[in-house]
Amino acid sequence: QVQLVESGGGLAQPGGSLRLSCSIFGSVFKYYGMTWFRQTPGKERELVASISSSGATDYTDSVKGRFTVSRDDAENVGYLQMNSLKLEDTARYTCKVKISGYDYWGQGTQVTVSG
Repeated sequence: QVQLVESGGGLAQPGGSLRLSCSIFGSVFKYYGMTWFRQTPGKERELVASISSSGATDYTDSVKGRFTVSRDDAENVGYLQMNSLKLEDTARYTCKVKISGYDYWGQGTQVTVSG
């Protein structure tokens, strides 16, 4: 059974940094891409960043130049490095991997930017 487990959220000050991790269990990550989403109460889920199986990346405009998505296939882990955090980055962040047409989601991790 495929399972995604996230870690790394928490509290940061504006201008600070956090790194989120998304570990994949039950499958081999190197064959699949990963997408990171975020959502705040009352708002629609927003696609933040994605990385393909070949390492191609894409970002929503609001995080370009600040966030970096990466992957470590040997460790079966995807990362979202978040720098220069802003108040508006506060949200619950969730990773997703599509395997054989099925979406597998992490449990989500809260990122709060305050200060």
